[in-house]
Amino acid sequence: MDCIFCRIANGEIQSYKVYEDDCFIAILDISQATKGHTLLIPKQHFANVYEIDEEIIARIFKKIPEIAKAIKKAFNPIGLNILINTDKPLQSVFHFHVHLIPRYENDGVRMEFENNYGKLPAEEFLKIADEIKKNL
Repeated sequence: MDCIFCRIANGEIQSYKVYEDDCFIAILDISQATKGHTLLIPKQHFANVYEIDEEIIARIFKKIPEIAKAIKKAFNPIGLNILINTDKPLQSVFHFHVHLIPRYENDGVRMEFENNYGKLPAEEFLKIADEIKKNL
């Protein structure tokens, strides 16, 4: 497999590591959407959130606050986006990872969603909820 994150985790490709343990690494995202944009990546390969082991993801989510607090102390952002892309159209590296993106005034990063509040009747919410419940 030629996965760039596996190669980074194995030390085959240089990265700007901020944390490492036996389970995962945290590196600076090479794109740096904003200063301090960090990726938390399991060393074991999982293509996306549908495939990741529950124990591994639990350990990752336990580590997120520590990394987030370090980013906050280092750069004093006004906020932080925590983001996981799964499949198309946004996942560009098919190895599960979590983005921690510090936010600053006028940073130019746009994460906008149309506010559909009031546009769906209660019956539609019930149908949507039922479809998800049936698949749990």
